[in-house]
Amino acid sequence: MTSLRELAHDPHFRRGSRDMLDFAPGIAAWGLVTGVAMAKSGLSLPLAVLMSLTVYAGSAQLASLPLLASGAPMWVIWAAALCVNLRFVIFSAQWRPFLGHLPRARRVALGYPLADLNLIAFQRAWPSGRREPGQVRYIVGGAATIWLCWQLPSLLGIFLSEAIPTEWGLGFAGTLAMLGLTFGLMHDRSTWTAAFVAGTAAVAAYALPLKLNIVVAIAAAVAAGLMMEHAERAGRRLRGGA
Repeated sequence: MTSLRELAHDPHFRRGSRDMLDFAPGIAAWGLVTGVAMAKSGLSLPLAVLMSLTVYAGSAQLASLPLLASGAPMWVIWAAALCVNLRFVIFSAQWRPFLGHLPRARRVALGYPLADLNLIAFQRAWPSGRREPGQVRYIVGGAATIWLCWQLPSLLGIFLSEAIPTEWGLGFAGTLAMLGLTFGLMHDRSTWTAAFVAGTAAVAAYALPLKLNIVVAIAAAVAAGLMMEHAERAGRRLRGGA
């Protein structure tokens, strides 16, 4: 079994870690905002730390915090978090060709730290779409780096929330960071369409109670993205048959 020292000196591991550093500033800003939000939402310090370490999904955490604060039913909170994280089902299917050969325990362990940005960096670094030597170590290096870039600022925000004035406008800074990350994910017509539909649906359903406009926006975006992908596949088939 590879030791941590050998892994740290592996060129693929180090390349994966280095590639994720491009996203570090945005991830750190968003993690800090999420940590402050958890601490100021009424969660106790131990619960906020536990949520940061176990949920490890900023969008799901921020979607559930207003629902927790408003006393929403537990099923609504779970449904909101589930809808926000449905994208990981698609991501896991895209990881399967490269990680499917690993033992189940290792796949489960890797499933925890892998984020959407890891998939983007991996696809850029290995554009062939085939399994190649060094890919798993590259993935581990990137996952470890992005986990630290999120958790350290998030925990800092939790512990120092009382010392961070609201006048600093961290919420706006976090929104800007999230927008930057979102634009990095929008690379084709389907994702742009899904983003536009999500924004429109969120505004249109803003009057719904318990922040349910978030759930509506997610459902609308998923439906739009699937319809666009289906239309593009149908178009390719038609062109191929012509």
